[in-house]
Amino acid sequence: MEQRLTFMTLGVKDLNSSIDFYENKFGWKRSELSNNELIIYQLNGIYLALYSRNELAKDATVDSVGNGFNGFTFSYNERSEKEVDDLIKGLRDKGVKIVKEPQKVFWGGYSSYIADPDENLWEIAYNPYLKND
Repeated sequence: MEQRLTFMTLGVKDLNSSIDFYENKFGWKRSELSNNELIIYQLNGIYLALYSRNELAKDATVDSVGNGFNGFTFSYNERSEKEVDDLIKGLRDKGVKIVKEPQKVFWGGYSSYIADPDENLWEIAYNPYLKND
């Protein structure tokens, strides 16, 4: 199997609330691949999709009931600690839930965590070991 990821699909409880979060808080633009039930954002080489949690569970033939830590996080990397601080301030001003304030972390970087409406965690980080584009 090749090392690649094409889609990440989030099963969301309230599609409109999630659309508001990703489009009005993050400022992302919806892909033309979207429809009324499946919202798609084209990222840098992969897609993030939003779909009804119940319908996604039905498609996967699993139970949609469950909560707590999902066992994964997304990470959005900035080019400096100041950019992390500025982004977190802007997200806070938009009412985004800040889970962890920006701070130096054990692996040598600087990071914060926020939550989307379904409590999916996004790390907002500066990683000094990554090449900045």
